[in-house]
Amino acid sequence: MSSLQFDNISVDEISPGFCREKDIAVSVLRLDKIHPVISGNKWFKLKYYIADALALGKKTIATFGGAWSNHIVATAAACNENNIGSIGIIRGEEAASLSPTLLTAQSLGMKLYFTSRSDYQKKNIPDALSDSAKNIYFINEGGYGIKGAEGAATIAGLFSAKQYTHICCAVGTGTMMAGLIKSSTLSQEVIGISVLKNNHEQQAETINLLTNDEKLKKFFINHEYHFGGYAKYTQDLIDFMNDFYKTTVIPSDFVYTGKLFYAVNDLIRTNFFPSGSRILMIHSGGLQGNQSLKPGMLIF
Repeated sequence: MSSLQFDNISVDEISPGFCREKDIAVSVLRLDKIHPVISGNKWFKLKYYIADALALGKKTIATFGGAWSNHIVATAAACNENNIGSIGIIRGEEAASLSPTLLTAQSLGMKLYFTSRSDYQKKNIPDALSDSAKNIYFINEGGYGIKGAEGAATIAGLFSAKQYTHICCAVGTGTMMAGLIKSSTLSQEVIGISVLKNNHEQQAETINLLTNDEKLKKFFINHEYHFGGYAKYTQDLIDFMNDFYKTTVIPSDFVYTGKLFYAVNDLIRTNFFPSGSRILMIHSGGLQGNQSLKPGMLIF
């Protein structure tokens, strides 16, 4: 896609003083800089699905998500640029006014179908799509699946992987984490910070995307930094995000990357990482989700 600015991607070193005292270096892979809508990890998870849909001659792609889903709006933008129709199957009843996320998706040509939470959980296809379903290419929520993970594995080509002892990312579906595990070396550890409360199925769902050899690599998911659950936050998290921006000039979102940055910072302070660690955090984009916060809560 010509609009994706891969040259904008940078690895920003942010190691604060207390890290240097522990001989720990921290950097951030700025995937958020590649595109204003298809930001962060979204394109990497989508690219092999889109290529497959085109190869199969499909004219429309449908996928699942909530009213503030990064995946929904990224899919709409990616399909728009590839001249493919897009459909969003949205969790919950249609609100009186659509979220900025869904309005953007609509402006990019995505047709929205709202479904009950029960039907959404079962991934039931809306009746209005039943007759045309065979001509539609379906992508799971968050791009979950082998093609999504294989696409995420190509993120490793954007940084000098071997210099890092730990690669850390936020975890929703586990798709990106599986991709990072696929591309990691045997000496590295991939650490996921879950943004979901008590969703211990993430481990199995992530492992399900790995080969037997990949399952032998070092990785785990930390469940202690969800701040109340998906799209939940506390004032402590918001304060941290503002302070983090002041010191690094790196914006974060309260759903994913804010929790990741907070977690790694806290784990360093509590001596989780051994001296000599070289940590890379993946900025997976998703900044549009901050539009759901009250104006003025964030300074960026």
